[in-house]
Amino acid sequence: MNNKVLVAYASKYGSTREIAEKIAQILAQSGFETETLAAERVSGLADYKAVILGSAAYIGNWRAPAAKFVRKFEQELARVPVWIFSSGPLGSGDAMEEMKGWKYPKSLEPVISRINPRDITVFHGRANFEKMNVLERWMMQRLKQSGSDARRWDLIEEWAKGIAGVLK
Repeated sequence: MNNKVLVAYASKYGSTREIAEKIAQILAQSGFETETLAAERVSGLADYKAVILGSAAYIGNWRAPAAKFVRKFEQELARVPVWIFSSGPLGSGDAMEEMKGWKYPKSLEPVISRINPRDITVFHGRANFEKMNVLERWMMQRLKQSGSDARRWDLIEEWAKGIAGVLK
C-alpha cells in the first residue's frame, strides 16, 4: 500500500515552507514517506495516500499557488485525506482567535467544502523585515507588528503527530 504523504506549500519568504518541512519531518519520524514541494511544482496526486497543504496568509488571502492548487486538484483532493494550514498572525495568543475564525480565503469556500479536509488550522508566522518591501514594512509598522518569529513549533509538531495518528 502507498505510504507516501505530500506536504505542499505556498510561501512568500520561507516561513510557511519551514512549517511544511517540520510537518514532513514529524510524519517521516512516524514511518511515512514524505515529499515536500512548493504547490506550483506539484504535477499530480496519484502517488500520495494523503495531502497536507499550507499557505502563507496575507490580508485574508493565500498565496496564489495554494489557491491554484486546490482548484486544479479539487477532484483528486476530494478522494484522499487532506489537512490544510495557513500561517500568518504574529501575536502570542491563540492564532485562530487572532484570525477571528478565518481559516482560508472566502473565495475558496465552495472548493474547500467539496474537498472536505480532515482539519483546517492556522499557525502563527514569522515576519522577516529584511525580506519585505517598503510597503510591507510600512503596513507592519502601522499594525504595530514586530519583525519576529511567532511560530509555535510545539503546536505544529502536535498537529503533525495527530495527522500521523489518523493515517496509521
